[in-house]
Amino acid sequence: MTSAPSRSDRRISPVFLGIAAVTAVSGWAVWTDFAEQPGFATFLFVTAAWVVSLCLHEYAHARTALHSGDISIGAKGYLTLNPLKYTHALLSIVLPVLFVIMGGIGLPGGAVFIERGRIRGRWRHSLISAAGPLTNVLFALVCTAPFWLDALDGVPVAFRYALGFLALLQVTAAILNSVPVPGLDGYGVIEPWLSRSFRRSVEPFAPFGLIAVFGLLWVPEVNAAFFDAVDALLRSLGVSEFDTYCGLDAYRFWQTPNPVCAVDG
Repeated sequence: MTSAPSRSDRRISPVFLGIAAVTAVSGWAVWTDFAEQPGFATFLFVTAAWVVSLCLHEYAHARTALHSGDISIGAKGYLTLNPLKYTHALLSIVLPVLFVIMGGIGLPGGAVFIERGRIRGRWRHSLISAAGPLTNVLFALVCTAPFWLDALDGVPVAFRYALGFLALLQVTAAILNSVPVPGLDGYGVIEPWLSRSFRRSVEPFAPFGLIAVFGLLWVPEVNAAFFDAVDALLRSLGVSEFDTYCGLDAYRFWQTPNPVCAVDG
């Protein structure tokens, strides 16, 4: 019989603390223009912060599942915020970063295995699935706070661009992961309310849901419509397309920088 999580099961992992430390140090380097290669500092800051958000996304699933009845969560290490404990440890980190590098979009990578049989009530199942995307929404609000609070005075331009791009990743992650496609959290929200026969019929497609969504974004018309919606949402939060574009430009430090986005030292 599985027991309730012990204190050690809840202790924050040194792996996560290390990622958070990289986020803090690289963010400081971007803010102070301390780094000899500001583009590389931006890359480290955004990548590390993105992985931190992935950990928090999965932690939200796990914590909600714990309070909903799945006390096996602690023994699996999900409450330690360690991405190496996820179902696919390598893909939990590498795949989302590759998505960012290739397309400048945030897609989920990690996954926590929840013993759904321990949980009673459809609302609880839906809330567990919704907890992850809601974490991305919260992260996006934090990243965009200086913009919609009109508090950018004193914020270095390079750091502003990095925040703009990081906000873009969080918004795209929240939207895409909320699509009601098997394998994504959006489907997990509505799944408890669907008939058993329908759930069984679509279950084989769950492993391919993320790939299908990503592939669909390569269709020019779909890609344009999606990013128009994302840009409109970010503009409502005070983040311009210029901020996100220059953030992506700085992130891809290995490319020739666009002079339009040049930051004076």
